[in-house]
Amino acid sequence: MGWKIVGIENAEVKKCVMMVMPHTSNHDFYLGIFTRGISGLEMNWVGKKELFKFPFGYYFRSVGGEPLDRSGGLNKVDAIASIFDRKEIFRLAVAPEGTRKEVKEIRTGFYFIALKAKVPIIPVAFDWGKKEVNLGQAFFPTGDYETDLFVLKKHYNGVIGKIPENGYIL
Repeated sequence: MGWKIVGIENAEVKKCVMMVMPHTSNHDFYLGIFTRGISGLEMNWVGKKELFKFPFGYYFRSVGGEPLDRSGGLNKVDAIASIFDRKEIFRLAVAPEGTRKEVKEIRTGFYFIALKAKVPIIPVAFDWGKKEVNLGQAFFPTGDYETDLFVLKKHYNGVIGKIPENGYIL
């Protein structure tokens, strides 16, 4: 398909939150699945536990899916952070835009999951203009969201989504 994977593919980072942007199309899902397969790195995503029942459960797990169980009063951040405690390897891919439509602000969950789980954030750009999946340097959040987001956003300068008008404006 003419795509290439560039940047840091560090197998030593066994636990992280992968901040994947821009998320402007359904095509981003299979691009992520291909990236996972080609790089040979285990990459994960979470979905509500109901998705993992028969008949799709086996397939979703085989492509890195992890059921999210929010029973017991856990909020999403706490529930996902607890998965990091249970797993030896867990590289969680998250699309902070939360939708494939235009957004004015990105959601903060990816950041607070990384902070709570004490894992780095790896910025990942799906650049449809260059046909590149660009993996950035591991970045440990400091707790200062605004400052850290400013640093992380630099990785996405000039990146074009599949449907550019739907992308988050940096």
